[in-house]
Amino acid sequence: MANSKMVQGHQARKRFGQNFLSDHFYISKIVDAIGATESDHLVEIGPGLGAITEHLVKQAGILDVVELDRDLIPKLTAKFGQFEHFHIHQSDALKFDFTQLTNADNSNIRVVGNLPYNISTPLIFHLLEQRHVIKDMYFMLQKEVVERLCASPGTKQYGRLSVMTQYYCQTAMLFVVPPGAFSPAPKVDSAIVCLKPHTQIKRPVKNPDLLSTIVTAAFNQRRKTIRNGLKEWLNQDDFEKVNIAPTERPERLSLDNFIDICTFIENR
Repeated sequence: MANSKMVQGHQARKRFGQNFLSDHFYISKIVDAIGATESDHLVEIGPGLGAITEHLVKQAGILDVVELDRDLIPKLTAKFGQFEHFHIHQSDALKFDFTQLTNADNSNIRVVGNLPYNISTPLIFHLLEQRHVIKDMYFMLQKEVVERLCASPGTKQYGRLSVMTQYYCQTAMLFVVPPGAFSPAPKVDSAIVCLKPHTQIKRPVKNPDLLSTIVTAAFNQRRKTIRNGLKEWLNQDDFEKVNIAPTERPERLSLDNFIDICTFIENR
């Protein structure tokens, strides 16, 4: 996503999807939205050159940062190493075990980050697998991805990402961040999203993997009717039992509809 460009003596790398936030207005707006306090254990993914980190480190009780780019580690250490509650983990966030950061009392962490566009969706699913130790998440993502996370049934943005994220989390799009707020500037708008894992899932299914499989199958053929997308699991009579018209398109089905389908399959 990023073009090669020197930013504060660092070459922004395209393979890492680096676009460094540099606009102080939006930095302050993001920091205010997070609202960190001394009782918080924050984890920042991809701190980059530390534009947000320098605010969070003064507010949080503990701040862990996960950074993939080895060249940024010395810069971050020089800038924030004097803070005893600051810890750097040179690692790929997609493979990182966030549960290892929790205290003995298993207190929840708060996760923040300006996520590279090319890994945002798999990273969110990776974090959802560890949601039992996460209080909330504040991410800068491509605006299109945020719209998909928060989409309602019947919209073109609504799909697998919407259903599965909303099964596990409360989602809210907070505000848009324009390309000019970054260096180098991306070609698309970004947006801040807040994801809060449910303390209790309202309608839990026995097998979340089955729910994910069903949702994926439905949206893999989103132009076709739900009858065609789910013919492996449901016949004509089955649709009547779950009170869903087999001629519906998948984007018209709510999260509750997908839960009804999954529960029906699990119990028959």
